[in-house]
Amino acid sequence: MVLTMNQSEGPLTPANAVQSDRGASAPLDFIRQIITDDLAAGAHTHIATRFPPEPNGYLHIGHAKSICLNFGVALEYRGTCNLRLDDTNPTKEDVEYVEAIKEDVRWLGFTWNAELYASDYFEQLYGFAVTLIQRGLAYVDSLTADQIREYRGTLTQPGRNSPYRDRSSEESLDLFGRMRAGEFPDGAHVLRAKIDMASPNLNMRDPALYRIRHASHHRTGDAWCIYPMYDYAHPLSDAIEGITHSLCTLEFEDHRPLYDWLVEHLIEGERPQQIEFARLNLNYTVMSKRKLLQLVQQKHVSGWDDPRMPTISGLRRRGYTPESIRGFCSRIGMAKKENVIDVAQLEHSVREDLNKRAPRVMVVLDPLKVVITNYPEGQVEEVDVINNPEDPSAGTRKVAFSRELYVERDDFMEDPPNKFFRLAPGREVRLRCAYFVKCQGVVKDASGKVIELRCTYDPATRGGDAPDGRRVKATLHWVSAAHALPVRVRLYDRLFSVEDAEATQEGQTFLDHLNPTSLQILTACQAEESLREAQEMSRYQFERLGYFCVDPDSRSGELIFNRTVSLRDTWSKIARKNP
Repeated sequence: MVLTMNQSEGPLTPANAVQSDRGASAPLDFIRQIITDDLAAGAHTHIATRFPPEPNGYLHIGHAKSICLNFGVALEYRGTCNLRLDDTNPTKEDVEYVEAIKEDVRWLGFTWNAELYASDYFEQLYGFAVTLIQRGLAYVDSLTADQIREYRGTLTQPGRNSPYRDRSSEESLDLFGRMRAGEFPDGAHVLRAKIDMASPNLNMRDPALYRIRHASHHRTGDAWCIYPMYDYAHPLSDAIEGITHSLCTLEFEDHRPLYDWLVEHLIEGERPQQIEFARLNLNYTVMSKRKLLQLVQQKHVSGWDDPRMPTISGLRRRGYTPESIRGFCSRIGMAKKENVIDVAQLEHSVREDLNKRAPRVMVVLDPLKVVITNYPEGQVEEVDVINNPEDPSAGTRKVAFSRELYVERDDFMEDPPNKFFRLAPGREVRLRCAYFVKCQGVVKDASGKVIELRCTYDPATRGGDAPDGRRVKATLHWVSAAHALPVRVRLYDRLFSVEDAEATQEGQTFLDHLNPTSLQILTACQAEESLREAQEMSRYQFERLGYFCVDPDSRSGELIFNRTVSLRDTWSKIARKNP
């Protein structure tokens, strides 16, 4: 499913706004209410939003919320949404990140009205800066970075005017032109807005607009050696593109006065409106790009797409579906106050989605051989197994059954406790869609480890029901040993062992909270033969075990499966027992 912009319906009114993933009956959140009221008041005839990531890292689940909001609003109000890369810092940006961002947005199911870059506007932004200087609203400052910080003051003390604040417009224009021409080294000068050094909002204390940076840009090469600051480029890029509603997270609320100051002084006619919403914070993870980059660079994970990472590419590789992520973002909604969402809600979303779509298969992760002593040697039969009980149209498949099988080792106990109902000596269980079997004996190796079970089967129970009406208390999954497909399985769990990974004591960092068992690799797993043709990124429910997908690392002859999520949320119970 790809969600695209429908622009063929004519001028938009609140009455003909369409719904996307939110559903037709969903109440309006505060952002959509503002937009609806603006339309009702005739403030706009066309809604325009944008998703404006900086290409300095991979997108994470927090960005997914913003993507769903910006593209979702455009869909619902039949507007447009641009993908704009805010590429104003060449020392941290990379084409790799640009391509990853585009892939993630597409994978989530959205297409953009236009692919744009802040660098598209470098000449216009430079011209805007010249206008500010000419109007006496900006000046070139020659203080060092440390001096600028010192002059800025604190939250309780006002700042002081730079000794260069009263430079004439002519002198600042000359210096600014020479900055562009490359005459000065990095840090020699900056261009600052002339606003109010006594403002209670530090962002309004003559913020920097341009800095010198002799660095090659991934799109403009060496054409520029001065680059606009994000807080300068962002509102003006919005205005150039005709964005009506600039939707951003709460950390930009204190930046809104600067946003408004710039567009009011430089933009005629309709201006963009900035609206802030609470960012997505998840427990048991970190959402800072800087910290995610640290995890990658220090090799605590295998890369940005490591399935333990909260990145969109990591979630994709783990087996999450775009529908599950969009559904999660819709479910948590829009808030004005910061809060922390339980990652169990994200896991519930993918369980709910995969339960409907993922075919069931049988895979044994820790095999224990079972020999059915009264089953004819050499005989093989096929039993019908339901592909997905939630989807009758998925039908059934044939699975080979033979004398020797594998079951899970933890489905057997030689001396079971009271509430253990699976295999034990003298105990009868059901093999899924096959027969009742009873454990008659145990084979052990020299160390006393159980290596084989000797069982008998009841031929009258084919299909899993006894004609005499007797019942068993457990149904086990299994794989025919002669037809088993060896596979490798990666069991992924939460990357951090505590809810708030950034809550550290003196001498600690967030890395001290890494979960040492976040990845377990199982190499002796046995799968049913139907998985031999499994394709990369195909998703399955392993009966009784969880949801898994085929990892791109799989090669011919060796399939690798990543666990997306277990069938139930057992982590919360474990965490409560072991705080």
